[in-house]
Amino acid sequence: MFKKTILCTAMAVSLLGMQAAQAAVSAEAAAALNSNLTPLGGEKAGNQDGSIPAWSGVAGLAVSEQKIGDIPVQVFAGEQPLEKISAQNMAQFAANLSEGTQALLKKYPDSFRVDVYPAHRTAAAPQYVYDNTLKNATQCQLKDNGLSLQGCYGGIPFPIPQTGVEVIWNHLLRVEAEASELASFKNIILTSDGTRALATMNDEANQYPYYYKDGAADTWSGEYWLQRFSTIAPPFKAGESLVFRDSIDVANSRQAWQYLVGQRRVRRAPTVAYDTPDFVASGANYFDEVQAFMGHLDRYDWKLVGKRELYVPYNSNALVTATVDQAYGQHHLNPDLMRWEKHRVWEVEATVAAGKRHAVPTRRVFFDEDSWMILLMDGYDSEGKLWRTTQVTPFVVPSVPLLELKPAHVFNLQAGTMSTTQSLNEAVFQIVERKPEMYFTGDSVAGEGIR
Repeated sequence: MFKKTILCTAMAVSLLGMQAAQAAVSAEAAAALNSNLTPLGGEKAGNQDGSIPAWSGVAGLAVSEQKIGDIPVQVFAGEQPLEKISAQNMAQFAANLSEGTQALLKKYPDSFRVDVYPAHRTAAAPQYVYDNTLKNATQCQLKDNGLSLQGCYGGIPFPIPQTGVEVIWNHLLRVEAEASELASFKNIILTSDGTRALATMNDEANQYPYYYKDGAADTWSGEYWLQRFSTIAPPFKAGESLVFRDSIDVANSRQAWQYLVGQRRVRRAPTVAYDTPDFVASGANYFDEVQAFMGHLDRYDWKLVGKRELYVPYNSNALVTATVDQAYGQHHLNPDLMRWEKHRVWEVEATVAAGKRHAVPTRRVFFDEDSWMILLMDGYDSEGKLWRTTQVTPFVVPSVPLLELKPAHVFNLQAGTMSTTQSLNEAVFQIVERKPEMYFTGDSVAGEGIR
């Protein structure tokens, strides 16, 4: 009996490995990306009642001529809300509200509101990304039980997902420009007494080797995101730097280095990940809550729940280009500038994997079907009580084109705080030329720090 149990277990593990190797879909299935699915894998058609339109990308996109950096300050100017959802009338809209959004309506009944605008499906990408996404559909595969990838490059890895782990990989490898910079972005904290505080102000460079136009799957290193930033305020933190390089290989998922001015040296920073409190934001959120979810996925099992229609923040150009005073209230973002729309989202439940630990043992995560970025995320404590909720405010960059994710707003519902990571208010976001990849190394930071 014991030998039989071992044999069955071995067969189960073998089958799991086979399933992982077969994550790619058939050519017949992938052909849907040229018909009833968008080039990135969303359903091309709208919903039955027309509240979600057919996908159009940036075709017919109405944007203002005025820009801050590369962000148009307004999209769809002149549109008025279709609905204004408050604590008083939320019951009739509950089916399309996440638990976290409902909790905020209840917690701040006199100030928090969801203004629902006409939906516009503006997620798009350059043609080479569409071409690579089609290739990925039949070539990209999971390995290491879903914790690493192979055969992917330059597009959404799993545009026709069959598992939750494929969906989270789609978020991590969402569409980006080759390189971008943020000047003077802020990490902002709203405290429980309604005070607004600046945690840090920073300059940042991002590079995405996975999306180099001249790259290919067989020559790519596996590093998909390179980031380097330097703190410029407050004065006692000015000059601190952090560099990291993220990879699709679980054995080398993140390399990170930190430069501390007082020590005048660079050190490895292996804790800049997972549920380590984010020192760039004065510990008000965890590192893996930056950009909704940042870093490796191995702490969780990812269960694909299915699709649903939700009210989500979308096309947030007016919000992210406003001044800080305009964008923020006492406990949350200014509802007069927040644009919510109804979109289809993939729902995934993340629970701590066997043998792992995380301060947030369960998360319910909602991914945009068109861009694959996380738009909303709810986090639950060890007793299953809602503890945290995250709102992402994506904005349109038609010059690429893409729907971009930078700011994420993390609410600690129990403490009554909100932390914004990478606020663009009074900052400048720009698409730039690629830098030499040596720029994103500890040695490069050390050299500049010593000078």
